[in-house]
Amino acid sequence: MNPERPRVRLMQPEDAEELSAVRTREQEFLAPWEPVRPDGFTTVAGQADIIAASLRLHEAGQSFPLVILDDDGAIIGSMVLSGIIRGPFLSANLGYWVASSANGRGYATSAARATLALAFGELGLHRVQAATLPHNAASQRVLAKNGFERIGYAPRYLQIAGQWQDHVLFQRIADDD
Repeated sequence: MNPERPRVRLMQPEDAEELSAVRTREQEFLAPWEPVRPDGFTTVAGQADIIAASLRLHEAGQSFPLVILDDDGAIIGSMVLSGIIRGPFLSANLGYWVASSANGRGYATSAARATLALAFGELGLHRVQAATLPHNAASQRVLAKNGFERIGYAPRYLQIAGQWQDHVLFQRIADDD
């Protein structure tokens, strides 16, 4: 992995075909970690709709949808700052996924680092929160390497793989080093 190469960039409408291919290929791998997806989700049209909706939220200042890139600039996942709240809270949620071929290779860690720089720099946020399934050790390592601290345990927090599942909650504060 080339640490100098940018790991993330803003999602673009032109990414629909490549995201469709990655999502189709990784559907079985990602299923245990994500909500049940509707029919057509992995199609080019489905991904185009998701990108369009994501970019509308971005334009409204409520989200920052990114794609994660490998050393060749190919899309290997996505990362999003969602639920951006302004005012005294200045907070967002961090969510991400990476292709199975990218697991354990530092891409998610590097992408999270770049996304936090964006969150605390350009966006001026104070806090970023993330949640993982209790048994998702790989995702928890990504967060730990980026200075997140565990702040709680949320029973039946999100519906993942068709079931309400517990999650471990983490946060990173802007001025924490």
